[in-house]
Amino acid sequence: MSQPHIHHFDAVIVGAGGAGLMAALHASKSVKVAVLSKLYPTRSHTGAAQGGISAALANKDDETDSWEWHAYDTVKGSDYLADQDTVDVMCKEAIDAVIELEHMGLPFDRFPNGKISQRRFGGHTNNETGKPVHRACHAADRTGHMILQTLYQQCIKNNVNFYDEYQVVDLIRVGNQVRGIVAVDIATGDFHIFHSKAVLFATGGWGRCWEVTSNAHSLTGDGAAICLRRGVPLEDMEFFQFHPTGIFKLGILITEGVRGEGGVLLNADGERFMERYAPSIKDLASRDVVSRAIYLEVERGKGINGKNYVHLDVRPQTVNAYFEKEGETKRIDDAYIEAKLPDIADFTRTYLGIDPLKEPMPVQPTA
Repeated sequence: MSQPHIHHFDAVIVGAGGAGLMAALHASKSVKVAVLSKLYPTRSHTGAAQGGISAALANKDDETDSWEWHAYDTVKGSDYLADQDTVDVMCKEAIDAVIELEHMGLPFDRFPNGKISQRRFGGHTNNETGKPVHRACHAADRTGHMILQTLYQQCIKNNVNFYDEYQVVDLIRVGNQVRGIVAVDIATGDFHIFHSKAVLFATGGWGRCWEVTSNAHSLTGDGAAICLRRGVPLEDMEFFQFHPTGIFKLGILITEGVRGEGGVLLNADGERFMERYAPSIKDLASRDVVSRAIYLEVERGKGINGKNYVHLDVRPQTVNAYFEKEGETKRIDDAYIEAKLPDIADFTRTYLGIDPLKEPMPVQPTA
């Protein structure tokens, strides 16, 4: 067996998704950084994030919003289990984070007033009226893809060192201090030892534990497992989110942005059942509420054709009918859906053979 390759860095970051790349970019301004990923960075799972980034910019002309409302919605959506101080920091800093990404070149959609476009998302409310607000900043329905591309180019510009297709297998721990990591070059099988003053894990989730998941095959939880084996404490492992609208059986996400643009969930009777579960915000309730509602509808025998899914309908005639019923002046057409949700339209045509402009989409909760 050949001798391992030895490397020395100030900081090593494991994982090259949105969190890992942003951490690497900021660290690179003052220290020598290495990023290890078992995928090419722009293939990381952040690219599957579609709908948008929550930030209370209040860019829509006829709406108000605030980070305090965003924080309240976040705490409420967590069933009051979230660390509220951390939530405050996140919601305050989300505004600057979106502006920072824009300055880096992320091509956000725009409102007619020229400001970053925002759409309605699940659980985003005006805390005074209880009605939905436009809070999710988006680049069509491929926001995560744009984040990866933007951050990766900025990291290259700032001379971040990338080790692509490297599988991290262990931490180097001396006493109570972590001194680096051990990795395998997937292409050659060679071992590499990375000595560093700091190690950051940003390895994403472990959705492959579930039969139906939106997660790529790479999301197997090995980062968390490495830390656990070396005695690093893990927190809140039981909180794994279920998204209410994955493609039936496949788990591929249908972004919340579909409902943000007016799409509605219908059971086997053609009933907009979220009117019973969340009368104020209906289909734009938080993800756990909508996921449970779909589960309960299926349990009641209201799944489509007796199966474990319901319909998500974004056909313009359906959406416009509900807009009119609710007294909204907004109207949409086929071109609007194609412009705002191009990837979703493509996914459903490719994987289901369904044109979402003509047929509702079969969806079920997905890990």
